[in-house]
Amino acid sequence: MKYLRTISNNQLFIGFLTTLLAWQVIYFLIDTHTIPAPMETLIYLYTMKLPVLLHVLASMSRVLVAVGIALIIGVPIGIFAGINHLFNQFFSPFLYYIYPIPKVAFLPVLMLLYGLGNQSKVILIIFIIVFQIILSVRDGVRQIPSSYFTVMDSFASSTLSKYRYLIIPAISPHIFSGLRISIGISLATLFFAENYATTYGIGYYILSAWTKMDYIEMFSGIVALSFLGILMFKAIDLLEAKTTPWNKKPF
Repeated sequence: MKYLRTISNNQLFIGFLTTLLAWQVIYFLIDTHTIPAPMETLIYLYTMKLPVLLHVLASMSRVLVAVGIALIIGVPIGIFAGINHLFNQFFSPFLYYIYPIPKVAFLPVLMLLYGLGNQSKVILIIFIIVFQIILSVRDGVRQIPSSYFTVMDSFASSTLSKYRYLIIPAISPHIFSGLRISIGISLATLFFAENYATTYGIGYYILSAWTKMDYIEMFSGIVALSFLGILMFKAIDLLEAKTTPWNKKPF
């Protein structure tokens, strides 16, 4: 496992260097003040690390709260949709109809219902990612071979045992996959959610720098947002490795 983490960290470092190289090439080719030099941006980010950290922590707290609530709502519904065919027949048409709709379109409605504070921002993120979690969990349950349930029934296993030893372990990898997608969507949503009635948040920080035409500050916020995404993805990877040892990948 230690070796696997080393490979992963090396790949992460290589990806960071590749991004900086591509950024530097674009900087030279385009030659415009709207795209600052990578090193200049990183130096600015290091100089302003404490103010930027406050914005990052504000955004991370909103995302973590939204993801936590979405899991509490989405996992039980996804499990029930996976094991109950009647419920799935009625629920799937609604799910397939509402899932493709850009949920950001409901932002004015949420602002009217829940105000301009953190509540409407968190609810917007929940509304966007909960359907992804439901789909991931439902599909995970439906991929469990029916023979596995037959074996559990042959041992007269209780319903609790089926959930503990079969369903939950089987859907755990799907939950983590859904979490990774949800994190990416949540971070993208911050640009809309933090664009009103807020003074802290990395989305607010980037948009504020853009309105001031301070492009070094804007790109430093983009870099900070990428670091936040990497941090949360690595946390999910570590949590998955600890809680689902049967799902280890060879690479």
